[in-house]
Amino acid sequence: MKRLGHLNRDIARVLASMGHTDSLVIADCGLPIPPGVECIDLSLRLGVPEFPSVLDSILADFKAERALFAAECLEHSPAVEVLANDMAAHGVAVEYVPHEEFKRRCREAKAVIRTGECTPYANVILYSGVIF
Repeated sequence: MKRLGHLNRDIARVLASMGHTDSLVIADCGLPIPPGVECIDLSLRLGVPEFPSVLDSILADFKAERALFAAECLEHSPAVEVLANDMAAHGVAVEYVPHEEFKRRCREAKAVIRTGECTPYANVILYSGVIF
């Protein structure tokens, strides 16, 4: 049995398959999943698991060089803005685009990890960096 990293076999598989600049979405429970993009559904009920704990878990096991958020989070979701600022403080380049553009960019992701989060605009696209 695995001792470290993600126990969820689908998350572990997707993270292991990521190459430089590939993208991975962590989404609230309302974000539409584009056709053809794998969905790893972690949602149990509204709010569980919450976006911040899933993001923290992924970032502990994944080298993100950049993160993309919906610009609307700046007005509607101060807690998401705090998470984005924390990522920027730790060397991740943070960008914002309109929510409609965000949803279009989700089509290019290797997978969407769906949380139970119900905070508006609690979504991020993480772009893979390199570990060397």
